[in-house]
Amino acid sequence: MRITSLKTIAAIFVTGFLILPCARQSPAQEPPQQQMNIGDTQLRAFAKVYVEIETIRQLYETRLKEAKSLEEGKEIQNEAVSKMQGALTRQGLTEDSYSQIFEIARADEELRKKLVELINEERGVLEETHSQFHSFLS
Repeated sequence: MRITSLKTIAAIFVTGFLILPCARQSPAQEPPQQQMNIGDTQLRAFAKVYVEIETIRQLYETRLKEAKSLEEGKEIQNEAVSKMQGALTRQGLTEDSYSQIFEIARADEELRKKLVELINEERGVLEETHSQFHSFLS
């Protein structure tokens, strides 16, 4: 039973934060209107947060799977969520603004393409930074 609980927590954690924007919109709501004027600064912030959350998720997913108890799993999950919220704060976004950008991008193909470009660009910056760091250590 303990293993099942840990797997359940891991599954919730893995999907939870990035799916959060989808869960906020109830089925009865219409797709978001582009009421919010999203500038390049917000799009870049979204891309940075998205990539940072992706990295946090990957790091903590392994730790969560290795948790020896339900309590340890919850502590790891709370720590990861805290880091994800910190990523939002550092980029000047809130969960609501992140969710709004996500929803608008889902409804606007052009905006979605631009976000995907920015996210891929941000991933490249992250990979370059990691390579430089590893070169420095060698």
